[in-house]
Amino acid sequence: MYLKRDIEKALLKAAGSFQVITLYGSRQVGKTTTAMRLFGDTFGFVSLDDMDELSLALGSPKAFFESHPWPLIVDEVQKAPILLSEIKRIVDEQRYLWMKEDKPRELMYVLTGSNQFELQEGISESLAGRTAVLNMSGLTQMEKRSIPGGPFSVDFDYLLRAQGEVPGFYKSAADIFNCIFEGGLPDVVTGQSDRDLYFKSYIDTYIEKDVRKLIAASSELQFRRFMSFLALRTGQELIYSDISRDLGISVDTCKRWLSILETSGIIYLLQPYMSNASKRIVKAPKLYFMDTGLCSYLCKWPSAEMLMDCAMSGAFFETYVVSEVIKSYFNSGMDPSGYIYYYRDIDKKEVDILLVKDGALYPVEIKKGMAPNKPTKNFKVLSKYNQPVMRGMVIENTDKVRAINDEAFTVPVSLLGI
Repeated sequence: MYLKRDIEKALLKAAGSFQVITLYGSRQVGKTTTAMRLFGDTFGFVSLDDMDELSLALGSPKAFFESHPWPLIVDEVQKAPILLSEIKRIVDEQRYLWMKEDKPRELMYVLTGSNQFELQEGISESLAGRTAVLNMSGLTQMEKRSIPGGPFSVDFDYLLRAQGEVPGFYKSAADIFNCIFEGGLPDVVTGQSDRDLYFKSYIDTYIEKDVRKLIAASSELQFRRFMSFLALRTGQELIYSDISRDLGISVDTCKRWLSILETSGIIYLLQPYMSNASKRIVKAPKLYFMDTGLCSYLCKWPSAEMLMDCAMSGAFFETYVVSEVIKSYFNSGMDPSGYIYYYRDIDKKEVDILLVKDGALYPVEIKKGMAPNKPTKNFKVLSKYNQPVMRGMVIENTDKVRAINDEAFTVPVSLLGI
């Protein structure tokens, strides 16, 4: 069963402008399936999971591409970064021929990779200006329901219209926590794999293929503990010294392991909004797992019902919302780090999400239940910035879009990402 992905539109747009597309994403989010769905009819395909193909790629990139001419999909390209220089040579040579013959350029290569850590330097050195780079994450709640989605919107009128155009959009708290517990990895969502067995295998495969070559062999068990430790702190500020102290690792090791998890798409670090207008801003990023199903598995919660009633339910609800927002930007071919922040000062006044767009600030609060009488009281602290503070929103488990006051309106979490 294939669920149509929102990122397809961004991929097709990139195909009209670039000779190479690089599609990043954590393991099993559907990169290869999506690439084959869009380009498989006219492109060749080779996977570097095949040891013979990998050996040829590492030993002779030129011979590899003679055996696999373009147009070509190269799966798991991070295993052979040496191929990137040869791709540059082929692309530049073909560009020259097109220019001489006054022909339009074409998409030549689609590269998929599950670990940016090993590819970033090669991409920036060899394929700068030649490749579109897109991030792909697990399924959004809208993709699960086969409803086309878009980038996170704070437009009251648009959301008010949208709720009338999406039949049965409202989901109860139990439905939302079932979605949180399930996560967004396609094999789990479509029922092709047992959830718990799948996540156990997923972690084993991730450590074996992506992590083991980046850390000391003696540290593997500690890295597993590190992942579980972080899962219990999803939605919290990231204090490196606290983590290193509690786990008995150095701060440098903590930062390096966090970088591995971040570049392989397991976690996202939401940065605080920084401005010269105030020096009273807390500078630590907040940590969020990108897949709430994986996070709940690492925390050992046995059911959605127990997750909904536990002390961490608010943190999981916030993680779910933030990850949906981040995924909506990735799916639109946009970098969320240029738009999405959070605010907190040393007086503990906090805004959960701060959208910065067209020079204006859009504050967003996240409430697991129904919002209290004054859910937007912290929005006023943003007036210190020399930027317009626009009407904000409160994302909660309500059943309709409605105005609270002139400063904000509420949005059902089940409408997020429409």
